[in-house]
Amino acid sequence: MNGLRIMPFQRVEHLLAVDDRMPAGWLLAPLIPLSRLYGLAMRARASLYARGLLKQQSLPCRVISVGNLTIGGTGKTPVVIALVTALRDRGRKVGVISRGYKRRSRTSILEISDGRTLRGHPGDSGDEPFLIAQRCPGVPVAVGADRPRVGRYMLDRHHIETLILDDGYQHLALWRDVDLLVVDAAAPFGNGYLLPRGRLREPLSSMARASAVLVTRASQAQRLDELKATVRAAAPAVPIWITDFAPSAVVEVGGSTSLEPSVLKGERVLAVSGIGNPESFRWLLAAVGATVVDHCVFADHHAYSQDDLGRIRRSAAQAGVDRIVTTEKDAVKLAQLIQTLSPSEGEGRVRGDIWAVRIDLQWLEGFDEWTRVVING
Repeated sequence: MNGLRIMPFQRVEHLLAVDDRMPAGWLLAPLIPLSRLYGLAMRARASLYARGLLKQQSLPCRVISVGNLTIGGTGKTPVVIALVTALRDRGRKVGVISRGYKRRSRTSILEISDGRTLRGHPGDSGDEPFLIAQRCPGVPVAVGADRPRVGRYMLDRHHIETLILDDGYQHLALWRDVDLLVVDAAAPFGNGYLLPRGRLREPLSSMARASAVLVTRASQAQRLDELKATVRAAAPAVPIWITDFAPSAVVEVGGSTSLEPSVLKGERVLAVSGIGNPESFRWLLAAVGATVVDHCVFADHHAYSQDDLGRIRRSAAQAGVDRIVTTEKDAVKLAQLIQTLSPSEGEGRVRGDIWAVRIDLQWLEGFDEWTRVVING
């Protein structure tokens, strides 16, 4: 692996990963008192909900929350897709609600899919909910900040038995029957600090309220046993399930062609990503045998522009790569740009030369318990 181009939008996220041993660590030391205050506030908030002083709202259906402890990518979206798919394939009536992080639409509730038709633009709904709707046909998906209200909206319009609350671990205002906490084995807890000094949304002790801790990207873990020990120390009664991500297809962005992941073996590629953990994407490409010649790294949830497409294409031409590859989350936004090009603009320029790696959840430990507690519960 050679080049790594960090776009300006990504630099703040890199600062959040700086630990005290790095040269820049002392520059960020003034943020530590703020992190401690933030931690006190989060503990107090959780305590108020646990003691019933702040009321949780309930919905007349089963609610499964999937969330994480850190900002940035943990692989939560593939977990949601796997969960929705498993429930749907067993004949369950499923719906998904999400906040729709960084969505542009001002609508208080936006239905992305009614289970039959995919609507709108990923910029309006947020890239992750749009991807969930795209990957889970037959399942209604909606976004909105007030999750109890969005949930009631969905139940009024659809026959839903199980509602999936995406990115819901900190949204304590809504009661959930199952609370899944996703932890990325490649970068489990950032530098160990809470916001704003680090990437933790809550103290590690908050893992104790999870129904299960689901570890992703196990193959990228440097010290998996140490990660398990950290979880057990904070939440001794909580089961730990171990998973990985496996490439299942390489899909033409803005087109209909789908290839086997083995097509990347031996290819020189330009990687493009706007995700929370870009190194995990480089690792995935190397694992399937691709050589990452250059990597254009954008901020998580980056809104791509035609200028970005031009920059990506120029980088690919300069590097002389065989293929431009991106993530599924980035692909839903890039596809919208590519599909707006006229044939003369797209032919030989963008259309057909950007490909997305589709990934699926692969179980290593805990599948039987997942099936019993989550799927059949």
